[in-house]
Amino acid sequence: MRVCLFIEPHRGATYDTQLRFARQTEDAGFEGLLRADHYRALTPEPGLPGPTDAWITLAGLARETRTLRIGTLVNSATFRLPGPLSIIVAQVDQMSGGRVELGLGAGWVEREHTAYGIPFPALGERFDRLEEQLEILTGLWGTPEGHTYTYEGQHYHLVDAHALPRPVQRPHPPIIVGGRGPRRTPELAARYADEFNMPFKTVPQTAAAFDRVRAAAAKTGRKLTYSAGIVVAIGRTDAEAARRAAPLHVKSALPPEDPVVGSPDQLVQRIGEMREIGATRVHLRLTEMDDLDHVDLIAGAVLPQLSR
Repeated sequence: MRVCLFIEPHRGATYDTQLRFARQTEDAGFEGLLRADHYRALTPEPGLPGPTDAWITLAGLARETRTLRIGTLVNSATFRLPGPLSIIVAQVDQMSGGRVELGLGAGWVEREHTAYGIPFPALGERFDRLEEQLEILTGLWGTPEGHTYTYEGQHYHLVDAHALPRPVQRPHPPIIVGGRGPRRTPELAARYADEFNMPFKTVPQTAAAFDRVRAAAAKTGRKLTYSAGIVVAIGRTDAEAARRAAPLHVKSALPPEDPVVGSPDQLVQRIGEMREIGATRVHLRLTEMDDLDHVDLIAGAVLPQLSR
C-alpha cells in the first residue's frame, strides 16, 4: 500500500508551515504529499493568514525536498487556463526531478470564485471545461518534439502551440481524477486519468465509486490506480485522538465524511478495508499542519504494520 499525506492549506498555513510539514513527511518515510487547491477556507471564519497558491507552493517544495512526490488533489479547472497550466506543471516537474502529480477537478466552491472574481459557470459547463482541459494537457504533453499542437474546442482554442517545456515524467506526470460523480467522473477518469481517487467516504461508498470507474475503464481498455482519501485523527490515547478530531466538528462546506478517530490500529484496519476493495494507494488527510507529532505517530505506529 502506497501512503501519502494530504493537507488543506486554505485553512490557514504559510509557505514555511507547509515546508516544515513536507520535510517531516519526507523524513518520516511517506511516499508523497498532496495539497488542496482552494483560495479561501471552507468554514465561516477565514483561514489565517490566508490562502497560498498551490503551484507557487509546489514549486518551492520541489526545490526543498528530495524524494517526496508532490502535487494537487485536486486543481480546480476554473482557476487556470489549460495551456499555461501545462507549462506550470511541466516546469515544476523539472524543478522536482520528476516528482509531480496533477489532480484535476471541475471546481465546486462558488464563494471562493466570487470572492476573487473568478467566473463560476454552471455544473455542466464546468465539466465540459474539465474534459477539454484534460484533452489539451494530454495532447500538449503527447505532441512529438518538433511538432506543434492545435485544438479547437467549445471553450478553449490553441493554435500551433510548441508544447514546451517538456515534463521529466513521460508521457506526462500522473493525472488524478476523483470525486463522487456517478457518470461523467468515471468516464473522464477512464479516458484520461492514471489514478482515480474517492475522497473521504465510507468503504461501501468508495467501493461503489471504484466499480463505476472499473466499468468505464473496461470500455477504454486502460488500467488505473485506485486510491482512497481518509480523514485521520488518531492518538496514543482517546483524549489525544479527540483533541485532533476537534477541528472536524467545525461547520464546513465540505460534504459528510467518514473519518478515522481513535487508535493507530483503527487506521490500519481502515486502510486494510480499502485495500480489500482494490485501493493500492491512500491519501491521509491531517488537519493541523503544526502537529508534526501526528505525522510521526502514523509513521511509527501505522506504516510498519502496512509493510507486513
